[in-house]
Amino acid sequence: MPTTASSAAHVLTDVTASDGALRRFLHGLPGVDTVGLEARAASLGTRSIKTTAKAYAIDLAISMVDLTTLEGADTPGKVRALGAKAVRPDPTDRTTPTTAALCVYPDMVATAKEAVAGSGVLVASVATAFPAGRASLDVKLADVRDAVAAGADEIDMVIDRGAFLGGKYLKVYDEIVAVKEASGAARLKVIFETGELSTYDNIRRASWLGMLAGADFIKTSTGKVAVNATPANTLLMLEAVRDFRAQTGVQVGVKPAGGIRTTKDAIKFLVLVNETAGADWLDNHWFRFGASSLLNDLLMQRQKLATGRYSGPDYVTVD
Repeated sequence: MPTTASSAAHVLTDVTASDGALRRFLHGLPGVDTVGLEARAASLGTRSIKTTAKAYAIDLAISMVDLTTLEGADTPGKVRALGAKAVRPDPTDRTTPTTAALCVYPDMVATAKEAVAGSGVLVASVATAFPAGRASLDVKLADVRDAVAAGADEIDMVIDRGAFLGGKYLKVYDEIVAVKEASGAARLKVIFETGELSTYDNIRRASWLGMLAGADFIKTSTGKVAVNATPANTLLMLEAVRDFRAQTGVQVGVKPAGGIRTTKDAIKFLVLVNETAGADWLDNHWFRFGASSLLNDLLMQRQKLATGRYSGPDYVTVD
């Protein structure tokens, strides 16, 4: 297996030695050809797969879902119900894979851990003043430590977009490093909120910045803004993790989140993964979908392949 992100601090250390060095590196990355990027993403999105390959892709996508509830109205009962769904997505078919993780706010981590205990489903927690990230570093680190103490297996942090857009790259880098340390053994997903970064060049820079700082995953979005995961921004991030591994030997995962609702959408993203980063990323250790409604459509399409009938939304649980 490739080197993990825990050793990223030892890679390209000269790049992060100063604010100026980091700026020169990030602005020295090749500029993004917007037309070419979007055309390639659109072209790969036209690929279609059938029968047994489609069945495999649906099961793979189910196993990659971070089943998510991040609402102010979340209750322990809702989290327990969602945990039961993560463990057994289709109660009528025990061959259905479990989801990768259940993603909740820090105060719901203990409830989520109890709900999925013994299943292999991980518990992910958003942290660092999610989704805006407007808090002091001390507050953000306390948020992370609370989630880890409650049993979180993974931490999904948000970067300080204001600092990044203001060119304070070393501040963002140092914050990610501090959160990584506070996360301990929990894997760290770094959320860029690509819809707020304005340009593809910024998304590429943020991807490399996150990976240099030790991210285990780079993640597109919080799901709380108008523009979330798109084929183009995910393709760009897949190119970044591919190139980062080629240069450093460190493999980093990718998590598109927000706006992926249908089986057709999920399969398009799996094609992007295979054709861009390669088969090494076609595993839930390296690729995830941040989603809530996607799982229901995957289950309905799975039932249709198995029975020849489209059961409809009444035959899956409402989240």
